[in-house]
Parts: sequence; structure tokens; C-alpha cells
Amino acid sequence: MLGIMQGRLLPPQQRLPTAFPVVGWDDEFAYAAAVPLDYIEWIYDFQGRDRNPLVTREGMELLAGLIRSSGVGVRSICFNYFMERLPLCCAAEDREQRLSEFARVLRNGAVLGVKRAVLPFLDASAIRNDDDFRAVLGFLAAALPLAEETNIEIHVESSLSSCKMTQLLEALPYSMLKVAYDSGNSASLGFSPSEEFAAFGKRIGSVHIKDRVLHAGSVPLGTGDTDFKAVFDGLQQLNYCGDFTFEAARGAIGDEIAWARKNVSFLREHWYI
Repeated sequence: MLGIMQGRLLPPQQRLPTAFPVVGWDDEFAYAAAVPLDYIEWIYDFQGRDRNPLVTREGMELLAGLIRSSGVGVRSICFNYFMERLPLCCAAEDREQRLSEFARVLRNGAVLGVKRAVLPFLDASAIRNDDDFRAVLGFLAAALPLAEETNIEIHVESSLSSCKMTQLLEALPYSMLKVAYDSGNSASLGFSPSEEFAAFGKRIGSVHIKDRVLHAGSVPLGTGDTDFKAVFDGLQQLNYCGDFTFEAARGAIGDEIAWARKNVSFLREHWYI
């Protein structure tokens, strides 16, 4: 299925590039249907959590109605919350609070048909040393029972090398734990898709479609350093049949639906959908 990161069909709201859009989030279902797209990857972050409909009864009822009326699902939740409330090397009490928040959102998400939770260990929450690595392993081990309970997979998105990501996955060999592969982040970090896929390709559960310049930011699809041929050839060899979520660079303000259609066309040129 094809989806889009929440907020990408709305004008920027002067927050982080990827953040819960507190204004207009309900309009985005109709916009996604007009593209058309199958789902929205929902964002749960710290700053916007008090206005996020995922955590209130009224919000959940509104969400369920929008899903029914538009035909656009919420298949995924991106927990940017953990980029602001780090689960790395925190006190036991803080880790339990973060797990409790994670559990609350996952249980509500299960009601809406959410299939995966993406945990981004990037930028401020990047895994930078052995202490961070052990902390993430401990957090994921504690979170996996929640995945089993709700039947929602946990997909890890990180800046780890192929070797370190393989170590993490081998330490937690559970079917509910997978990789969220980001084509743009991989290119920006200078990673080789073929090496990544050889190392952990069988554990890739979802793909973010993005283009970036080496050691720099996002650019329109096909204009950066992402080797899309290598990415899609590798995914085909793996018989990948999961979702693709667009997190591409923005186009002109007010042209979001047409821009999304252009990005869908780009994907169709490279992948049989």
C-alpha cells in the first residue's frame, strides 16, 4: 500500500518538518483520498500530544469516522515522541513513564487498525555509543510484549550502520520487530543499499520514500544522491511486499496534492504497483 507522512498534504505549520499538524489534520484524509493514497502515517510527538486525537475518546471517534468516510486508513504511527523524550539511558521511573505512554497510544491505535509503530532513533535520539545501544535493546525488549498484545509491529528507524543494525536485530530475534528503511536517510549517511539489504533486508518491514543529498537534507525525488535503482532492485530481490510511505521533500505551498501525485508517479516508474 501507499501512504504519506502526516502533514505532507498540508501547508507547513512552522514546526519541525515532521510533526503532528495541530491545524487541519482532519482535512488530510480527504486530501489523501484525492491523490489517491491508502493511508496516513500518523505522528505522535511530545509537543502536540495534548491535541492529538489518538489519546482522547472524542478524537478516536472522529478518527474512526474519517477513516470510514474517506477510505484512507491509519496503518502506521511514527513516535517522534521518543525524539523529545529519549528512552536512552534514562532513569527507571522515566523509562516506565515512556513505556506507559507507548502502551496507551498502541492500544488506541489497535482499535483503528494500526499495523506498525515506527520508532525513530535519529538526530537527537540517535544511538551514538554502546550505552545507548544497550539502552535501546532494553527498551525494545520491554516494548515487545506490547507489540504482541496489540498485534502492532515495532519498526526501528535509525542511523546505525549495517553491522550495528544487524547486531540489534540478532539480539532481539522477534517477528514483531522489524526495520523501517528510509531511502533518503541511507543516502545522506553514505550507506550502500546493497550492503544494507544483504545485512538485514529480510527484516525490513516498511519503507520511507525520500531523496537526500550526501550529508545534507531532503530534495525532490530523483534529484539527490539516493540510488533508487539499487533500492528498488534490492527490494525486488527480497520479494518485498510491504508498504511505501512518502516522506519526500515538499513542493510549492498550496500544491500539495499535485506534488503527492507526482511522487506517486515517480514510484510507479520504479516499482510495480
